Amino acid sequence: MAPTTSTTLTLALGDALAVAVMELRGFNSDDFLKFHPGGKLGAQLARVSDLMHEGDALPLVAGDMPMSDVLITMTSKGFGIAATTREDGRLNGVITDGDLRRNMDDLMSMKAGEIANPSPITVTPDLFAAQALALMNDRKIGALMVIDHTNKPVGVLQIHDLLRAGVA
Repeated sequence: MAPTTSTTLTLALGDALAVAVMELRGFNSDDFLKFHPGGKLGAQLARVSDLMHEGDALPLVAGDMPMSDVLITMTSKGFGIAATTREDGRLNGVITDGDLRRNMDDLMSMKAGEIANPSPITVTPDLFAAQALALMNDRKIGALMVIDHTNKPVGVLQIHDLLRAGVA
């Protein structure tokens, strides 16, 4: 007896009108993020570039740097990761806390480039933060180096940054 069909139909028509107007106006996910950044959907639309640490915060070291200096850099930057770079600034490898533990026996006699992973998992600044989080969860890692199109480190993203932003 209650008019449930008409209320459901009205909701469906309202949704259809909203979608049609959004398409006509060219409203996209970037617009949604701009107008609704604080909500759960807005957090899901955030890009890595919105959350990454950059500039002086980057834990960059030379491949020939002694491990004592690498440890100081890693500790002072606080990400649990350091990136080795070539002379031209391109990424050469990544050292993680796990790499330090795996090389404990001779660690202090080694150079950064000797223990750095030459094929690290990296992301680009334009990647959705939710995709970066999925990658981190799949690979069980806590931090990612962010590189540009020339393979130069431009940022570092830690899982805590994603959690604070509400991406998870």
